[in-house]
Amino acid sequence: MKIGNKEFDESRTHIMGILNITPDSFSDGGKWNSMDAALKHTEQMIADGAAIIDIGGESTRPGYTMISDEEEISRVVPVIEAVKKHFDIPVSVDTYKSRVARAALAAGADLLNDIWGLKYDKNMASAAKEFDVPVCLMHNRANTDYTDFLNDVLSDLRESIETAKNAGIADNKIILDPGVGFAKTLEQNLRITNHLELLRSLGYPVLLGTSRKSMIGLTLDLPRDERVEGTVATSVIGCIKGAMFLRVHDVKENYRAVRMTEAVIKS
Repeated sequence: MKIGNKEFDESRTHIMGILNITPDSFSDGGKWNSMDAALKHTEQMIADGAAIIDIGGESTRPGYTMISDEEEISRVVPVIEAVKKHFDIPVSVDTYKSRVARAALAAGADLLNDIWGLKYDKNMASAAKEFDVPVCLMHNRANTDYTDFLNDVLSDLRESIETAKNAGIADNKIILDPGVGFAKTLEQNLRITNHLELLRSLGYPVLLGTSRKSMIGLTLDLPRDERVEGTVATSVIGCIKGAMFLRVHDVKENYRAVRMTEAVIKS
């Protein structure tokens, strides 16, 4: 799969480093809001093994407050431009709004990462097609009224895939995300993490994003700043289950765990 100017080996697991340009993200809100801090953190994540940087300007933690398109654009566009200027690395933009997406893509973003799987904003798919970039379709829904949880998740993702394909987005530009932490109970988050092979059966690469999330905090009874080991455990599971991308805050620890896991399973 090609993202930006980089070809990603689909038989490997790659690390996506998180760069939140927000005052209120659940784990690292406010830490990287200045341009200098954002660039230094990006440089460190690349040194630690990140293969792609995911930039977000609106927190989507539980109970988050939506911000205007203009504010989100003002947060992410300058950082995207600066990261692309200073580093040779693909950049993903974490947004579900087409106006923000178009501004970010015009600024140089290489991938659309949509937490609503193209279902919130009907113009998101056309933005991806217009700029000819890949899309990550995350599972999400407005309720938790599942009849058959795992099959319902697959059915919801098929709808997102159909939306992408109807817009002319090619199969080789689609990534699927199980949506850990979104419209799911703790038990459901654990189940979908343990059944990534079901998403793989749909025929697309999978991105897993569990980093520091409540699934880990509730399971281990730990605060957000003590969830590195729990995240690493889920990254190892993701690697074994065939996830192509792992979206994480703590790049070094997850990168090393994944490389070690790959060495063992490929031996």
